[in-house]
Amino acid sequence: MTTPQSANDRTLARHPKPLGGDTARNLPAPSVSLSGLILNNGDESRQNLRIGKKPDWLRARVPGGEGYLRLKGIMDEHKLHTVCQEASCPNMGECWSRGSATIMILGDTCTRSCGFCNVKTGRPAALDLDEPRRVAESLRLMDLKHVVITSVNRDELPDGGAEIWAETIRLTRAACPQMSIEVLVGDFCGNEKAIQTVCDARPRIISHNMETVRRMHSAVRPQARYERSLNVLKQFKASGLLTKTGIMVGIGEHDEEVLELMDDVRRESQADILTVGQYLQPTRNHLPIDRWVRPEQFIEFKKQALDRGFRICESGPLVRSSYRADEQAALISDL
Repeated sequence: MTTPQSANDRTLARHPKPLGGDTARNLPAPSVSLSGLILNNGDESRQNLRIGKKPDWLRARVPGGEGYLRLKGIMDEHKLHTVCQEASCPNMGECWSRGSATIMILGDTCTRSCGFCNVKTGRPAALDLDEPRRVAESLRLMDLKHVVITSVNRDELPDGGAEIWAETIRLTRAACPQMSIEVLVGDFCGNEKAIQTVCDARPRIISHNMETVRRMHSAVRPQARYERSLNVLKQFKASGLLTKTGIMVGIGEHDEEVLELMDDVRRESQADILTVGQYLQPTRNHLPIDRWVRPEQFIEFKKQALDRGFRICESGPLVRSSYRADEQAALISDL
């Protein structure tokens, strides 16, 4: 008889590497570090960090209903991953019920260990060359107007998975000519040729998330670089694409630093769309929440973003990169 796993065992199995540990040992010292507050960070002892009660304005819809079950059936049949499930998105119930989901390609295991992300980290399985076909076929069955496709980071691949990305976009466009395609990609370790491979496949909207402010970057995204992410967005715009980025707040940044990030993104890339959402600690093995950002502050972030030239800004406690992306795509077409 198999002994049921405890919640701690499941968490440690999902995140086997020490967050901010040996994967980041060759990086310069961060200007701010939260590593002392992360579980399993360098020793064998287990700590217990209390995840505080969410405020009243943070309420997500429980998954269910005909639309949700239809999409789930297609995903399961075609053995697809979604960031909705892997990253424990609070909007999964709402989005799936209205026929919107975010497909995740290149497997379900990320080579990076960002302290905020609930996607599994470790050594990925062999590259699945049939994945683009399966994605395109499943999206044809879903009959959506707009789709968001994202991926894990595959830093062990010479091109970071760029050719799979391009093939997925091409096959999806052929299978679903009436559907607009939005992609959310990583930084490909700054490989401009790989980035251009994805740009040349011509998605409708291309996105890369800044995630957090400059000061916090090395602590929150130990294998990423603030300036490198700005350069990725800059290359997107130079390729003539609609460009999008997203950040989370409540992880330790200050409001004025969020405004500085907006200025940096607009100055370097003229990005079109910005999303701002509350950081939610997925498990006790992740970075702690520093504060609950109030709804009125999200309204102010949106005003500041639009004043700085972003064409669209989604800003709210439950906003994520792909939240209401179908509505954003329709709106930006009319602007």
